[in-house]
Amino acid sequence: MMPEKRGCNMLTKGDEYPLHQTPEPMALSGGNRNFYDRYFFNGYSADGKIFFAAALGIYPQLDIMDAAFCVSIGGKQHNLRASKRMGSERLDLTVGPITVTIIEPLEKLGLTVTGNDSPVTAAIQFTARHHPIEEPRFTRRDGPRLMMDYTRLTQNGDWSGTITVDGQDIDIAGCQGTRDRSWGIRPIGAADSQPPPAGTFPQFWWLWTPLNFDRHACFFHSNDDGEGLHWNRRGVVDAISGEAKEFEPETIDLSYHSGSRRIRQLALDTGNGQLSITPRTGDAARTFYMSGLGYLHPLWGHGMDHGKLETGYDVITLDPTPAIDMTTIHIQALSDAVLTVDGEEHHGIGVAEQLFIGLHATSGLTGLMDPAP
Repeated sequence: MMPEKRGCNMLTKGDEYPLHQTPEPMALSGGNRNFYDRYFFNGYSADGKIFFAAALGIYPQLDIMDAAFCVSIGGKQHNLRASKRMGSERLDLTVGPITVTIIEPLEKLGLTVTGNDSPVTAAIQFTARHHPIEEPRFTRRDGPRLMMDYTRLTQNGDWSGTITVDGQDIDIAGCQGTRDRSWGIRPIGAADSQPPPAGTFPQFWWLWTPLNFDRHACFFHSNDDGEGLHWNRRGVVDAISGEAKEFEPETIDLSYHSGSRRIRQLALDTGNGQLSITPRTGDAARTFYMSGLGYLHPLWGHGMDHGKLETGYDVITLDPTPAIDMTTIHIQALSDAVLTVDGEEHHGIGVAEQLFIGLHATSGLTGLMDPAP
């Protein structure tokens, strides 16, 4: 067994791989306090009876790694979260009971959740349906300050394996979903002690729609400003066995459910066809709260320091009409989709991720969190 590193030795397992682009050890590469490196996964059954999601984030300059695994089933969302101080070791992708395993890069990844104080365990595998797409680089400033500068790859796939909740084994063969990898700069960890005078993120409108069809994968996202003008937008229709075609619609036909900030329906032009997305409602609804993975969570926000190792578990009872606040504003809504390609109609399923804070003039949103009329 190798002895532990001592003193100023910053060598880690990452230094064994030919990935360096500076003369420094991997642990010292870069210097922005808000740099992150992240895995995200979701999965769902076609009937919506189960929806699950997971994430693992690495924050080199904070020396923190955190992870979460969530399962939405039977009217409840189970949220298991963990955080550790990583000792600069980025390649140890285990945080408490949660582990991400790279089986074949860009092809197969594994997720395991071992026994813990929650009733949730898992041993599952994601197998890609197509080569990942690279989304346009996201760059955004808050006044003079760089707030976001990151890249993301996105990929749809099939799931296999077993998730156990409250002693019930659930075979997820047949479930599909999406995974992404993103890295770069965005707000993480403790709040900024001196934000820009205008405040931080008084407005943020984010829509992301990864969709699975029998012979296609489709992706569309848009970041818009308060006027409703997009500052980052792109769509891709991937024919799985053929080529991927990009599109960038100038307008989106979108409506909200009255009294909420949740999308009722949206439609757009893909260049050689049409795409319509309808989040499920009523008994068929399956709404996943991203706060389960730490997004906008007051305690388990990304990069927060919980000490050497800490885990936490809670359950959200799914309310069809929740209050609008920071823990419920960011969602993924299971959605039905219709894609028309060269005159042929395809029916599929996916999610409409929504984070709408502040104004959005073209769709009629006003105030910080005022609901749509």
